Amino acid sequence: MATIRIPPVLRPSVGGEREVQADGGTVGEVLEGLATAHPDTRGQLFGADGELNRYVNVYLNDEDVRVLDGLTTGVGEGDVLVILPAMAGGASPGGR
Repeated sequence: MATIRIPPVLRPSVGGEREVQADGGTVGEVLEGLATAHPDTRGQLFGADGELNRYVNVYLNDEDVRVLDGLTTGVGEGDVLVILPAMAGGASPGGR
């Protein structure tokens, strides 16, 4: 079973938990397990095509899964997934 670290923005969708456990042999299966157990996370994690939303970064043991094998990256017992929503916004150059 893998541990998933939940960012503050997603915690209301998982009952306020900082970490949850999910089964799966790949990153995709683990995240699908999270989305099945906590349906409010599905739209925040996955796009309509079933891929990770472009503004969601997922790390497996400190490695960005996008530079590994994406959702097909293997997950072992005791591995840790960290979900980090990408930051956006702020002022444009020139102050507006």
